[in-house]
Amino acid sequence: MHGIRRDLSAHLLFPVVLVILICAQLIPATPVLCESAPPIAKKVPKVDTIHGDRRVDDYFWMREKTNPEVAAYLEAENAYAEEILAHTKHFQETLYDEMLSRIKETDLEVPYRMGEYFYYTRTEEGKQYEIYCRKRGSLDAPEQITLDVNELAEGQTYMAIGRYRVSDDGNLLAYTTDNTGFREYTLHVKDLRTGRLLPDRIEKVRSVVWASDNKTLFYTTEDPAKRPHQLLRHVLGVEEDDLLYEESDELFRIFVTRTRSRDYLLLYVGSLTTTEVRALPASTPRGDWRVLVPRKQDRECNLGHHDERFYMLVNDTGRNFRLVSFPVDRPEEENWTEIIPHRADVMLEGLDLFTDHYVVYERENGLPQFRVTDFRTGDWHRLAFPEPVYNAYSGDNYEWDTKTLRYEYQSLITPKSVFDYDMDSRARELLKQDEVLGDYDPNDYVSKRLYATARDGTLIPISMVHRRGAKHDGTGALYLTGYGAYGWPYSIRFRSRRLSLLDRGVTYAIAHIRGGGEMGKTWHDDGRMDHKINTFTDFIDVAEHTVDEGYTAKDRLVVEGASAGGLLMGAIVNMRPDLFRAVISDVPFVDVLNTMLDASLPLTVGEYEEWGNPNIEDEYTYIRQYCPYTNLKAGPYPAMLVKTSFNDSQVMYWEPAKYVAKMRALKTDENPLLFVVNMGAGHGGASGRYDYLREIALDYAFTLWQMGIDK
Repeated sequence: MHGIRRDLSAHLLFPVVLVILICAQLIPATPVLCESAPPIAKKVPKVDTIHGDRRVDDYFWMREKTNPEVAAYLEAENAYAEEILAHTKHFQETLYDEMLSRIKETDLEVPYRMGEYFYYTRTEEGKQYEIYCRKRGSLDAPEQITLDVNELAEGQTYMAIGRYRVSDDGNLLAYTTDNTGFREYTLHVKDLRTGRLLPDRIEKVRSVVWASDNKTLFYTTEDPAKRPHQLLRHVLGVEEDDLLYEESDELFRIFVTRTRSRDYLLLYVGSLTTTEVRALPASTPRGDWRVLVPRKQDRECNLGHHDERFYMLVNDTGRNFRLVSFPVDRPEEENWTEIIPHRADVMLEGLDLFTDHYVVYERENGLPQFRVTDFRTGDWHRLAFPEPVYNAYSGDNYEWDTKTLRYEYQSLITPKSVFDYDMDSRARELLKQDEVLGDYDPNDYVSKRLYATARDGTLIPISMVHRRGAKHDGTGALYLTGYGAYGWPYSIRFRSRRLSLLDRGVTYAIAHIRGGGEMGKTWHDDGRMDHKINTFTDFIDVAEHTVDEGYTAKDRLVVEGASAGGLLMGAIVNMRPDLFRAVISDVPFVDVLNTMLDASLPLTVGEYEEWGNPNIEDEYTYIRQYCPYTNLKAGPYPAMLVKTSFNDSQVMYWEPAKYVAKMRALKTDENPLLFVVNMGAGHGGASGRYDYLREIALDYAFTLWQMGIDK
């Protein structure tokens, strides 16, 4: 997952005092050793005075990434986890082989048209990464490999592609790579006619677009806190780039893109609550950018271009957005024309414009909807989707003059399916459904939507899947996951690997808790800032509901969350350690207070509007009541598997490292506490598809072990 989140260990506290890691409390002089021989973090305390109280963080030293003792400690944790999980090694291999056997290793994604070419990616058996390809004019034409990520990854422990942008004439490819997992991308330009790299190479590039002259690139770059803050113009072959814009407000990040019409470049300058948009005709790369939508606190927007007008989703009259349009040359607010009004029960999430149609992506009752409108007549309709729980979203739509909408659909039991939809005839064509090798039959499983009643009376949606005929008598095992942050809905995805749980009698469920965006913007508002506690109590109430309804029992309930979902795991374990058999916490944002006190860390300042600014006393006090690291105390905890990556730039490795070390010193039970560190990856874990599958096999082996299922 995803998540935006990271970490911190501090500097600076409200009003005057500089503080280093206030989250920690005094730790017993003698740690309680709850397993055979867990690693013990040495104590090198940092002591500061805050409002007359003395706070100690014995684990501040773990921030010293270049200190060999830090790496040695993390490797000791890996060795300890491997020892404790040794009895599952064969089971891990069984699970890995099982999951791999369902995947079509040599496969081809559905090609999409862009200009004169059909583009696609494919995979080959035994190779970790995708191969980017294209064919000119026809799918029967010879294949040209534009980028083989397997070749880029040779000699590397990690490789990821960020941006992939082809010039208008199809001759040049601008792409970005990250070879550490720190999400620090390098821009390269490849001549697709010769296959050679041009000498143009730029570090720390985040977003990039071509102008229509096929030689000018616009890109954004980041500051030391990894905030994209500068827009530059690069002309191929010219050494010095032009700085066009720099954003000084640390709440705001910038992003450059291009409209589907290809006529305009757009620069988004946005915080988590406010958007400013600037525009430049793609045909005049040396022209001046002009402000289309000035920043206005708490007003967000998303634009598209069609003929002589811009179309915009904007939340100025209500949190869930409305659709307006305005003339290209008269963008002032008095010239806005409303097309779709704000509705309290329908969230407008996205917009696609074509020559004769436009599509608004809506969300109602927690489910995505497509509203298709004909520009020529004004008539509109919605697409119908067949299942009670599903996900549908725009696919590879790069063509402008087309009546075809490419979209993707999947559910908890339906594999990812790519459709072409004729917006005139309303006919849809299934182009490909991901093949699940073996004897998979979706009719063997049941997918459904439930609701739990939160303690304040709010109904919390739950998406669930299990084998048909499963008994709900309180004896079953259940795997419950959630996220609940940034207004992001927890997307419904089909995963063939999940069958390894379902076929062993495990029910899989997603808690769509507040803080996410499943039920619109107010759903996010009710789970952020001084309403953040709702996120955690919602999850607890969902977990209790699954127990009360007989889907599981406390001793067979395993919960999981990643990134901001890892914060969720840390908070609920502190609040209700008795409710869960085991917890998987992946790249967890568990040191919230200290992270948000350190403005030098990636994401911190920009997320004051999500978590709060602890330099303000009231907001400090609120964060402190749920910060997982701060609120660890002596007592029993569930079995826990905590995972991180050494090069994570969003949740620094030291957050979970400190969290585990402190928990080891305080826990009074004999449940396993395992800490697994990928020493060569970032926030998303291993980059290679086989390596990543092995990480899932470890998770599942741990999960099933704790559920009492060993084969």
